[in-house]
Amino acid sequence: MRGPTWSQALAVVMIVAAMLWVVRTDSALAQSLLAMTIPVIFLLWALWRLALVLLSAQRPPVAPPPAQWPRYTVVAALYDEQEVIPQLIERLARIDYPHDRLQGFLALEAHDHDTIQAALTVERPSWLHILLVPPGRPQTKPRALNHALARATGDLICVYDAEDDPDPLQLREAAARFASDASGKLGCVQAPLRIRRRHVGSDASPFFDRQFAVEYAALFEVVIPGMVRLGLPFPLGGTSNHFRVDILRHLGGWDAWNVTEDADLGFRLWRHGYRLGAIERPTYETPPGGIEHWLPQRCRWLKGYLQTFGVHTRDPVGLGPRGILALITTLGASLIAAAAHGPSLAWVIVALITATDAQIAPATPLAALSVLILGAASAWLSGAIGARRAGVPYGVRDMAASPAYWALLSLAFVHAAWRLVTEPFAWDKTAHRADPVVPDPIEGSASGELDAGRKAA
Repeated sequence: MRGPTWSQALAVVMIVAAMLWVVRTDSALAQSLLAMTIPVIFLLWALWRLALVLLSAQRPPVAPPPAQWPRYTVVAALYDEQEVIPQLIERLARIDYPHDRLQGFLALEAHDHDTIQAALTVERPSWLHILLVPPGRPQTKPRALNHALARATGDLICVYDAEDDPDPLQLREAAARFASDASGKLGCVQAPLRIRRRHVGSDASPFFDRQFAVEYAALFEVVIPGMVRLGLPFPLGGTSNHFRVDILRHLGGWDAWNVTEDADLGFRLWRHGYRLGAIERPTYETPPGGIEHWLPQRCRWLKGYLQTFGVHTRDPVGLGPRGILALITTLGASLIAAAAHGPSLAWVIVALITATDAQIAPATPLAALSVLILGAASAWLSGAIGARRAGVPYGVRDMAASPAYWALLSLAFVHAAWRLVTEPFAWDKTAHRADPVVPDPIEGSASGELDAGRKAA
């Protein structure tokens, strides 16, 4: 991995120097500027989230089916997934698309004998093949995807993960959307990811499961549709993204060294003049579980966001003003929020404890109070709207518990920053378990079919 450019290093030095100057100086001007700047930033951020809520309410028109369905390649890159591979094969077999136009790969690492054996013992549809990925570095999902891309014969290609349960009609909707693109610049469409819990085992965590589901709902039901309406790029999800094969090959495929290759590819498509879109047919996934599973996954995501932000700020001019805006309001805002949530909550708790102990009313500066209210309200609003659209339960108790969840992001951020320096390419894998046949009655409400109708937002 290359180090920062001179411009990046200079920007970091200037920011750190400005922060140290503000901390060390007693200048009333410095304190006033700081007191004015932070609330303005949070106000703009809250207004931006509100705008996305409003823009995402208008769904794109349904694209008509093409005269001839294009050839489609489906890829699932798997490692150490022997428990869930029978379930995945069963779900992929339900894909409703002309089988003579389908090609599928289970991209398995050559030394992962348990997963290979599990795949060989399950009956697969004729179009789904086992593809062995030869040993090499880095051993990552994007490297396996690139191996499959080189052998893809489809006009379009989509990616699924081991725990995915895609809507059977998702490929048809994506193919129709590409066919209706007269410009030829639509490089990728993202399907919404929805979280549900069908098994209640030792890895289940009601707190993390529900907060994670709402977080996904806000992203895939509000933020991404809003960004699409504005014609802006966004970080792709790690699964259920559909690409034009010729465009993906033109870009060189996925970055095998980036641990969030999906986030990078969304902005790389934009940098090369292509657009991103979104479709309606969802893919259901399971949440990671308790903190022992959630923390490594979130650490990898934040580490990849840092990598991607660093890569694309090496040449910000290539993104253009709108691309820079999108980069800042997605990856940049996620990183700042992750770094700030924990200290902010700690500051509020310490202020309340100190005031209580001294038996005085806590100081409540109007600017700080406004920042707190605006930030929480905008997050709750986007989460509530997204949860309603996705059919995810989200009540007052979930809202009250969310600051604790947000604060844990700071723990993941510190871990991610350290790992970026010490192990930049290490891939923290999330463990997956197979779902039982009958959904859990509490979380099963998120698994309703799209045809049943979207709830009004």
